[in-house]
Amino acid sequence: MSLPFPNFVRDFLDALPDRGRAQVTDVIDRALNEDGPDLTSRAVFGPLENMAAEIVAKQDAVVAGLPMAWLILKRTSSLEATGPCMVRLDVPEGRWVFPGQVAAEISGPAAVILRAERTIMNVLCHLSGIATHTAAHVRALAGSGCTLLDTRKTTPGLRFLEKYAVRMGGARNHRLGLDDMLMLKDNHIDRAGSITRAVELVRSVHGPELVLEVECRTVDDVREAVNCSGVQRIMFDNMDPETISRSLELVPSGMETEISGGVTLANIADLGRLGAGFISCGALTASAPSADFSMRCTRTPA
Repeated sequence: MSLPFPNFVRDFLDALPDRGRAQVTDVIDRALNEDGPDLTSRAVFGPLENMAAEIVAKQDAVVAGLPMAWLILKRTSSLEATGPCMVRLDVPEGRWVFPGQVAAEISGPAAVILRAERTIMNVLCHLSGIATHTAAHVRALAGSGCTLLDTRKTTPGLRFLEKYAVRMGGARNHRLGLDDMLMLKDNHIDRAGSITRAVELVRSVHGPELVLEVECRTVDDVREAVNCSGVQRIMFDNMDPETISRSLELVPSGMETEISGGVTLANIADLGRLGAGFISCGALTASAPSADFSMRCTRTPA
């Protein structure tokens, strides 16, 4: 019989788009397939032998991805044809943990827990690393009135999980894919011949429904873009602070603005004070170090 999802798993899955929920299943299957069966644990532990373990933080970190432990164990139990594992979360998603703090407790068949251990820890450390890295950037922006966004600089096959981790760290998601927002970048504009013509082309094909953002590289680009009908957001791409300030003066109220390119933890506070509505930062997902957690056994079979 299939176990019903606990509330914390339902909440996690509900926080993902449809494509994200499909991605979860794919990620788990691919990860477990990479490892294959745990021949060592099968030899040492009988199929009915149980154990208990704890997931423990080894650093200050924002937790993201703990519900994946239940889903990974559920799939592993199916592969091992054993009974289910129990998972209790001691820390909600998006909360800080500190060295030595127990984040979750697991019990069930030893062969299942040990086969799933590395997959669980890889996912948790990766996503919590992104959440923690994001939280540091959010903290640096505090009080500026500027909203932090991620980008599409994500690991292939992990985008929706990584963007979930960004939200757990306190930032917001930029577009999830190429199909939920229109964005005119340098290649589009260069091919069309001008920003004005590029805007006309995308609006003639897609109509007025989707939000349109225009990437601007110079003050002249901004001056042209703000006079195009149907543009909702102006991106200041790889501009220095002085050029951003000059560009902001050209943007009418009601039109969104976004700083992007070259954003780091060292300069994000200064950029936030310039007055743009958004800052997007690829480093949130592309350069986040893994968080440090471990799984320790608290009870082994007699």
